[in-house]
Amino acid sequence: MDRPRIQVDFNELVEPNLVLLSKTDVVLDSGGNEVFLVDGAKVFVYEFNSYDDGDEEYLLADGVAETNRAEINGQWTKAARWCCRIDSNGIKNETSRKT
Repeated sequence: MDRPRIQVDFNELVEPNLVLLSKTDVVLDSGGNEVFLVDGAKVFVYEFNSYDDGDEEYLLADGVAETNRAEINGQWTKAARWCCRIDSNGIKNETSRKT
């Protein structure tokens, strides 16, 4: 990865550019740093996947934190306090393949 990032699950996309981020106001990034979430804060997120054939994949995105609005986003999202609004660069894939 290019920098410490907050782990997310891109299966929890609420909209094409909005993913659930956290249940709490403080999260640890991949470098072990505390990240304090506030509306509009720049955040860097990732998901790591490892496959049976040895391939590994990082899905990466940059965006801003925003308060989850469960009344708009759907009741299934209500456990999360924060979402990440992904910027116009979208979700990028970094794959390393088994040789």
